[in-house]
Amino acid sequence: MDLNVVPIRKPDDINLILGQSHFIKTVEDLHEALVGAVPGIQFGLAFCEASGPALVRWSGTDDELTELARNTMSDLGTGHAFLILLRNAFPINVLPAVRNVQEVCRIFCATANPVEVIVAETEQGRGILGVIDGFHTKGIETEQDIADRKALLRRFGYKAE
Repeated sequence: MDLNVVPIRKPDDINLILGQSHFIKTVEDLHEALVGAVPGIQFGLAFCEASGPALVRWSGTDDELTELARNTMSDLGTGHAFLILLRNAFPINVLPAVRNVQEVCRIFCATANPVEVIVAETEQGRGILGVIDGFHTKGIETEQDIADRKALLRRFGYKAE
């Protein structure tokens, strides 16, 4: 078995959801879940099929993000994994809908941080062992850090004034 680290390349302002599913119908069902959760949502979605023709299946409402998701999942090549790239939306806005898709087995991460995927490869194929989401912890928050966190949540509309 070989272990590799594959970075997910994306613009800094793009959020992502990386998960695992189990059926070719995943692309259609995730697309419907996303547009149903946030009207007008901008996203690109790709899914690595793990049997039959073993293609990268894809969909989306944003051409740039859809192409980026397709290319990223082609590079990753891990069976039954999916990637959703979000513009002007946060994972928190769509995660309940994504989790409720019948084919979704697991969410590895949902973030805007840089992500590295730890991939195992055998003669049979490739699979995701885990992810590195963001950076090493630098310390414990101070009172000022708490105030800054709460101000950020208010700016995003997740806390009342």
